[in-house]
Amino acid sequence: MTENTQTASAAAAVADDAPHILVVDDDQRIRDLLGRFLHDNGYRVTAADNAENARSSMRNLAFDVIILDVMMPGEDGLSLARDLRGFSSIPILMLTARADAEDRISGLEAGVDDYLPKPFDPRELLLRLKNIMRRRGGGEAENGGPQDVRFGKFTFNLARGELKVDGESIKLTEMERNLLRFFAARPGATVDREELADLSGNESERSVDVQINRLRRKIEADPTNPAYLQTVRGRGYIFYFD
Repeated sequence: MTENTQTASAAAAVADDAPHILVVDDDQRIRDLLGRFLHDNGYRVTAADNAENARSSMRNLAFDVIILDVMMPGEDGLSLARDLRGFSSIPILMLTARADAEDRISGLEAGVDDYLPKPFDPRELLLRLKNIMRRRGGGEAENGGPQDVRFGKFTFNLARGELKVDGESIKLTEMERNLLRFFAARPGATVDREELADLSGNESERSVDVQINRLRRKIEADPTNPAYLQTVRGRGYIFYFD
């Protein structure tokens, strides 16, 4: 990139209502790279070099997605993700130098929505962000169908991706919203684990099981004996709506 191009990019205007991304990484090179690339693709960007500064930014600004590095000095990304999930459902895209399944599953268990191994192609990161934003945006119900689906005391709004029980909202991750939308389009039908793996952008079926178990803990009185989201042995899962 030439100096003139860099100057032009820095001067390019980004809309005030453009999605706002928080990049949390202790590597300044990564922060600068993502800052320029995301800005050039129409995003507002704020950067933090550690968990403490990320929390400070979140107290003062609203973000649409967090891009979070796993390995940071002091508090690591997994710890920060777990803490955030205690009060926020903001989508988290995790960057990790570890590509093995156990580390990916640890991230999913911590509440992250997607992950991207380092080194990565910025274009792939952009595609994953767009998918997260598309899922977050929801949309009108297809074919003029109902906006709400119900099961027991729960009501799930398809457009907003909002789950309520007795009028109180339940915090969901973007992946949990996406799962509920997916099952709502197939009420009472068996959904193969392979389909759900494709939905999550993760080829590991074990990771699907992690996501299902997390969702069960939020909607089932007894997650070990589910009434709504049941296992079909050797196939996948089935969701029973009212």
